Amino acid sequence: MFKQCIAIFIAALMAVPAIAATPRETLTDAAFRARDKVTALAQIAQAEAAANAILARTPGNGEARLMRAMAIGYRAKLNHNRRDALAARKMFDALAAGDARNAEAQAAIGGWHLDAVAELGGFVAGAALGAKKATGLAALNRSVALGGNRAMFPGLAALLRLSLDPKDSRALSLAEAASHGTMPFELDRVMQRSAVAILVPLRAGDGRAAQILAKQLMPFGRISR
Repeated sequence: MFKQCIAIFIAALMAVPAIAATPRETLTDAAFRARDKVTALAQIAQAEAAANAILARTPGNGEARLMRAMAIGYRAKLNHNRRDALAARKMFDALAAGDARNAEAQAAIGGWHLDAVAELGGFVAGAALGAKKATGLAALNRSVALGGNRAMFPGLAALLRLSLDPKDSRALSLAEAASHGTMPFELDRVMQRSAVAILVPLRAGDGRAAQILAKQLMPFGRISR
């Protein structure tokens, strides 16, 4: 009888459809767990398609709009595609304009500008994309101020600042804040782990080692492009 009950229980579990990952979860996996560019791009496409499907049903869905923009921005980063990069920036700006207190939109804007500057250099990033260090830092500051106690915002700010400047004066305090922040999403957990990791060289006064590690801990930082 016991074996029959177990068999029925297993059969019932197998009959329940698997819960699909959300676009946010899929993008987090792509950015921080994918081991190669092909896998990451496939996950990004999956997340974008899922976000588009949500928007087809509910066009005003803010989460889906943000995830669609993130997917396009991530694809632009991996493919070095200027058109996608500019499209993502336009979407981020629209989200921020629609809600001035949207901390995630501000973080996305900050990341867009500073990641471009870190990868291309200030002059090329400005000429090719209109990316500006000052704009990125201002958006990052707003995201941290608006983000409450979530680990993601100060964690991302610390990584981006270090990517640009190994001697950044605020990186240590931001990483400290992230190490004690709340973690409502997996991305917060990822950023908290990253903050704890960079605190080791930062506390030792080794800014160069902290910068190298920060770049590796950024989205797709360990994927050869």
